[in-house]
Amino acid sequence: MRVGLTGGVASGKSTVSELLRELGAVVIDADRLARDVVARGTAGLAAVVSEFGPDVLTEDGDLDRPAMARLVFHDEPARRRLEGIVHPLVLEEIRRLEVEVPDGALVVHDIPLLAESGRADSFDAVVVVDAPPELQVERMMADRGWSRADAEARIGAQAARPDRLAIATHVIDNAGSLDDLRPQVEEVYRRLTSAAPRPSERGA
Repeated sequence: MRVGLTGGVASGKSTVSELLRELGAVVIDADRLARDVVARGTAGLAAVVSEFGPDVLTEDGDLDRPAMARLVFHDEPARRRLEGIVHPLVLEEIRRLEVEVPDGALVVHDIPLLAESGRADSFDAVVVVDAPPELQVERMMADRGWSRADAEARIGAQAARPDRLAIATHVIDNAGSLDDLRPQVEEVYRRLTSAAPRPSERGA
């Protein structure tokens, strides 16, 4: 079974992803892949530099992520150009990893911008990690040191909360503590694995 996992910034999606991994899911992390495909020495990084210039590199030759973020965050055409480079490379890596997944495994695709991508229908189920926007802002300010304006701008650049919830097969409420979160994740994992077809049913 292929499951899409998503949630707004500072919703706790990464924590849910790790809990699902601990329970036995195979997690494919789109954010990590997006970093890997533009690592130093890759064709992806060369394409980014060709498009945006050498100022997006650090002195060591790595992608300067803060500089890149500043460049594209308020410039939608620039962001689209960056996505046009990175997204096809990430999809190629996802396909490669899926081929290596053992038969019958629960495969969870951790995709922050799943609602924005329009790809929700490509998964057997979608899990949305939800938190109130004000709590997201508080977490970004406390954990990342962002200003309120920056935190609110980041939320505003993502899909609206109702739009994200609209694609959900399962919603995990992460407005509480880790102790509140864990049993919800365990229950969703149980439901997903119960719904997954057995190997003998595949191709029937």
